[in-house]
Amino acid sequence: MFVYNAWYMAAWADEVKPKGLLGRVLLNLPVVFYRTENGMALALEDRCCHRALPLSHGCVVGDQLQCGYHGLVYDRNGLCVKVPGQERIPVQARVRSYPVVEQDQMLWIWMGEPALANPALIVRHPWHDDPAWVWIKDRYSIKANYQLVTDNLMDLTHVGYVHQRTIGGTPQAHSDADTQTTRSETGVKVTRWMMNSVPPPSYLAAHKFNTPTVDRWMEIDFFAPVVVRIHTGATDAGTGAREGHREGGLAFMGLNLQTPETEKTTHYFWSGAHNYEEGQSDMRAKLLTSLPITFAEDKVVVEAQQESIDRLEGAPLVMIASDAGLVHARRLVAGMMESEMKVREAAANP
Repeated sequence: MFVYNAWYMAAWADEVKPKGLLGRVLLNLPVVFYRTENGMALALEDRCCHRALPLSHGCVVGDQLQCGYHGLVYDRNGLCVKVPGQERIPVQARVRSYPVVEQDQMLWIWMGEPALANPALIVRHPWHDDPAWVWIKDRYSIKANYQLVTDNLMDLTHVGYVHQRTIGGTPQAHSDADTQTTRSETGVKVTRWMMNSVPPPSYLAAHKFNTPTVDRWMEIDFFAPVVVRIHTGATDAGTGAREGHREGGLAFMGLNLQTPETEKTTHYFWSGAHNYEEGQSDMRAKLLTSLPITFAEDKVVVEAQQESIDRLEGAPLVMIASDAGLVHARRLVAGMMESEMKVREAAANP
């Protein structure tokens, strides 16, 4: 079950090439993306209404899509405008179109009621276009429910155990971090401070600290239903990072978007940006190189969780204090689902 009336990241902008087609399953629905001649990204149901061949097997003709089976042509609204060999086009010859917005190097799609698709609701991420930040990106296919990915991001006490080779640090420091969790109508924020802690390997490779220990922060922002932004970093211990004095330290901005493919598979889009400094490009490159390793370690964990949950279906899970952020996140998503369900039920039973 999913929230449909929400913006989901569907692709990185450069995944949809001019004249190219990108077929992708989102929320159990097949979607095809393409660009018009002026570069605008569009999305249609990835299924010809004639014999059901995915339109992603066809080609782009001008601003329209042509099916690769019998040549039916669809316009940007999903309306069939040409049937080879006949002049009359059946009234029902059409497929669904979806609202799409391109911004911050990402393509966003609205899978629910089109009239509710307000672009102002999309979470902005200006770091992708800020020359002061250098970033990399990727998409992983995760064999797990999207909320398991969100859970992983909302409780970072796992970092000291799962990511010892990269961003880990001392496990006890993560477990003992000073943590505050706050909830709003549309999101959850978890702030964690690890004062006077040992810096992890990736931090030492990316930045020259002047003290053997650092004051380290993790600011996790969840925007329902699937966006998690994590601002992390560290400065020399005792230099006032907690009071806002973070100049001269290492800062990292991670973006995580876990768009459901099916109930048990997820498109995990991620990017990592760091504050660029002249003369440290080689060191910072090491930090970016470590990111795929870090995200791959999370992939192993959540996929193993899904296998265990499927194998022992119904087995209880015990909550602990560090679950506060993920619990609030799940409650927000559950509330959105419930609201949509009530609207559908009211429409079905006027």
